[in-house]
Amino acid sequence: MSKRRPLSNIKITDFTWIGAGSYTTKILADFGADVVKIESSDRLDSLREAKPFKDGIPGVNRSGYFADRNSSKRSITVNLKTEEGNALVRRLVKQSDVVTNNFTPGVMERFGLGYEDVREIKPDIIYLSMSMHGQDGPEARYLGYGLTMGAVAGLHYLCGYEDEEPAGTGTNFPDHVPNPTHAAFAVLAALRYRAKTGKGQFLDLAQIEPTIALLGPAVIDYTANGIVASRVGNQHQKVAPHGVYPACGADRWIAISAPNQATWQKLLTQLSSPALGIDSRFIDPLARWENRVALDRELSKVTVNFEAAELGERLQRVGVPAGPVQDAADVLRDPQLKARNHWVYLDHPEMGKTVYSALPVKFSSIESTPTMTAPLLGQHTDEVLIERLGLTLEQIVALRERGVLS
Repeated sequence: MSKRRPLSNIKITDFTWIGAGSYTTKILADFGADVVKIESSDRLDSLREAKPFKDGIPGVNRSGYFADRNSSKRSITVNLKTEEGNALVRRLVKQSDVVTNNFTPGVMERFGLGYEDVREIKPDIIYLSMSMHGQDGPEARYLGYGLTMGAVAGLHYLCGYEDEEPAGTGTNFPDHVPNPTHAAFAVLAALRYRAKTGKGQFLDLAQIEPTIALLGPAVIDYTANGIVASRVGNQHQKVAPHGVYPACGADRWIAISAPNQATWQKLLTQLSSPALGIDSRFIDPLARWENRVALDRELSKVTVNFEAAELGERLQRVGVPAGPVQDAADVLRDPQLKARNHWVYLDHPEMGKTVYSALPVKFSSIESTPTMTAPLLGQHTDEVLIERLGLTLEQIVALRERGVLS
């Protein structure tokens, strides 16, 4: 297998922080791009101060959350408010293929690093902006995180149980699924376009919009039928049983779905519960759906006698969609993930042996696992300035003494 990665010739100057932006550039870094993360010790990426911390000890280099979002990157600390610091970053930009940020409109411009400024430095630059609402419109300057985006996009409204308040999903979906994947795909498309035309591109990704893509059926139902979708918990619109049921042990659960009569019969056989099969309330798919509350209650009385992983394996063997509800410890020792080498263990300079997620796609002829641990704050400042800008150690020491590198 070749050690050369598909983006090994791409240089990225990365101003993103927190969740979606950092995950976007992690994808590109794991694919081989040289991602230089621009940081400041005066205003930290808040993920560096986010739990969980290794061994429960707080520290700017000990956040597991930050580590998972920043593998394979290099970090330099620069004071952009100084003329010299800004000039150094502009020199890095001139050598770069891509510049990324996820600030609200106007922030990069205040540093003289907006798209028009950067295009003067590097005419064919690919410039990715990932603000909440995009660069224009009445709400363009609104602030928000994954929680806010999920709320405004309508995702939180659909999360929870019927007749209860919206439960939300925290930052999970916007920050970790639609936004970084759409953004990374856009960068790759722009790189391909530049390779064919020689032209750069401004990529204006409004994070609210990829999040809305998760609500396709709800949007279509309203536009076609005037129906506003509501919260249904784990239920399915037409299938029962379809839900999460208690298993043996404290806080152990299993997800089960039986979409047709044949699957239902297989489920009953594995549960050794013929009584459910002759109950008139559950005699066919329509009856089961109409009596789904009672069905869930009766199924729970049976599933609670089984160990979740063992029952899930038994049901899968006979063709019943099922799986244990796994916690973090279960996922880390999941045999399927282990077989696919999903978890990568690397030696972090401060945290020691730490675990990283590999990219969820395997290539037949190239490597795609993380190349390095997440960087210490400013770990590569000297290295990047020497390698990319040709500075000497004496010059770097002088810059640090003047507060340019901080």
